[in-house]
Amino acid sequence: MLIETGIMISTYFGIRVFEKMKKKIHSTETNKQLQYSKSKSIDKKLTKQEKEQTNEKIHIQVDRRLSFLSIGLSAVRQFVYPPLAPLSLGLYIYTMIPYMRLVEKSLLEDRKVNIDVLFFTADAIVLTLGQYFTAAVGVWMIHEGTYAVAKAQGRSEKMLTDIFAQQPSNVWILRNNVEIEIPLEQVNTNDILVVNTGEVIPCDGIITEGFATIDQHALTGESQPVEKASGDKVLASTFIMTGRIYMRVEKSGEDTTIAKVGEILQNSAHFKSNAQLKGEEWANRATLPMLLLAMGIVLPVFGPASTVVFISTHFGVRVRIFAPLTTLNHIALAAHKGILVKDGRALESLNNIDTVVFDKTGTLTNEQPVVGAVILCDSYSEEEILMYAAAAERKFTHPIAKAITQKAEAAQLILPDIEESNYQIGYGVAVNHKNQTIKVGSLRFMTMEGLSIPNSIKEIESDIYNKGSSLIFVAINDKVSGAIEIQPQVRPEVESIIAGLRQRGIKHIAIVSGDHQEPTRNLAEKLGMDDYHYDILPENKATIVEQLQREGRSVCFIGDGINDAIAMKKANVSISLAGATSIATDMAEVVLMDGSLSHLSDLFDISKKLDAGLDNALLYSIVPSAINLSGAFVFHFSILTAFLINATSGLVTLYSVMQPLREISNDKKNNDQETFPDVLDLN
Repeated sequence: MLIETGIMISTYFGIRVFEKMKKKIHSTETNKQLQYSKSKSIDKKLTKQEKEQTNEKIHIQVDRRLSFLSIGLSAVRQFVYPPLAPLSLGLYIYTMIPYMRLVEKSLLEDRKVNIDVLFFTADAIVLTLGQYFTAAVGVWMIHEGTYAVAKAQGRSEKMLTDIFAQQPSNVWILRNNVEIEIPLEQVNTNDILVVNTGEVIPCDGIITEGFATIDQHALTGESQPVEKASGDKVLASTFIMTGRIYMRVEKSGEDTTIAKVGEILQNSAHFKSNAQLKGEEWANRATLPMLLLAMGIVLPVFGPASTVVFISTHFGVRVRIFAPLTTLNHIALAAHKGILVKDGRALESLNNIDTVVFDKTGTLTNEQPVVGAVILCDSYSEEEILMYAAAAERKFTHPIAKAITQKAEAAQLILPDIEESNYQIGYGVAVNHKNQTIKVGSLRFMTMEGLSIPNSIKEIESDIYNKGSSLIFVAINDKVSGAIEIQPQVRPEVESIIAGLRQRGIKHIAIVSGDHQEPTRNLAEKLGMDDYHYDILPENKATIVEQLQREGRSVCFIGDGINDAIAMKKANVSISLAGATSIATDMAEVVLMDGSLSHLSDLFDISKKLDAGLDNALLYSIVPSAINLSGAFVFHFSILTAFLINATSGLVTLYSVMQPLREISNDKKNNDQETFPDVLDLN
């Protein structure tokens, strides 16, 4: 009763005095440790932090189990065998100590009356009333809730990292033409690694030899495996389905894309959503008035039992628990689809977006253009012009060279071999083949070479440029013999994505481009855009965003990387298609890791689900409060009844907030992948 409440508080103060004395005794030893080198200190600090995290998990588990044992012991004491009082009280006090530490911090350090203070007051009243079983149930609910949230949050964070990180502990490396196995942490830049079928690629690098089919879904969200060969980039934590490659290491350890992704996810995992902040603000504002009302009016008028039930109507604990879990799980769902959310607030803000602005080049169009028409102005055929151009360009890897060589390959043209010594590279390329000089390049290159452009090409040149295409000229023996139209290639998914955005309530869609008016307008009309902006320099893209915001619009800017940085900073939400290889320098809040727009609609859907999930979390937090409020004054609920209502509500809410993880699990089952563990298994 009141004496036992006094014993509990006195015991806690005694423990705190002892801890402070112990800390003072060991202060000298702590000062000596500061004399170690900086690097060693950092290592010790990290080790200490890891130990503290492990110890915290152990304490949560132990406190949960002991609090459950305390329920049984308190029940026996109260209803069967009262002489167990000392043992029962001792165990109860032990399980209350972690909670009392939070109360002390709130009152003495933060100088606030928060939720912990409010609920401790209720627990003390229950103990004073001699309802030992109910008091023990209340403490158990606190520890069970802490454990459930810690387990769920830990599982969510683990899933975030597991989605991306499946690194092997040992790797095979080629040294002196011999394959040897070494630990992954010993790998250095420029080492040659050997990766076989069924193995995970351990580092970022370039394939030097071999061919493989690689599953990049975990990192980029690409649903189909990709085929890669010599010269292609590969990323750590992607999986070789078939094949064998030798790869030169570019980045290892903390420098890899996967490591940076993990760091970003961890940062995103701990932010507070606007809904959570709003809920916590309401809860904090209500705490002190509720405590004063409970102790000043409810206690003297309705009695201690109704006072405890009244205090239990406060919803702050549930908001503090379930709002961040809701957001974290939706970030995990986005990550599963290859969408890297670098700032969780962006995911929440997307639901309010009504305007989407696309950068044109590299976003709506692929980096890789395609060949359009082949224009003739001499006796050569289209196949010959294309063959000569491809022969000159075949050893280059820039987008225009690839477009020309791919077109020649598709036409099954046989390209002549040209020796390296016959290449002359400047603003274009000149090669010698069978006593012929072949020059391939832009109008500027032809002008510098002193070659004139035939009238037949000049007549259609402006029309081609107005379409947004460009021309590559082919000259044979110092005479322009033809030209190849290079067309920008609109991403194949763009039209369906635009339609998807319309269905999701986006009212205004626009293009911003550094290109001229005619090609920009043509593309905007083709895609059904509401507006377009042309001849815009990178630094002026932000002006377009600001103008739309002044009109009262909420703007999402979608670009392809660094040159859109200023516009991304100004936008309400910024999204990049730069992809997995450039996340370290990407300024966007959200990165579509596969470098395409394919998952853009998924991103908006996840944002909508997050908004609904946060609303549900708040609703499920408030409903039991309303029930208990009526129970306190009308139905005269017992304290145990109020506690059980809160516990039942908590389980329902937990099931709701775990919906994104169940969706991931079902998706993995449908793709015959490893099943994700039951997210509600708290054992």
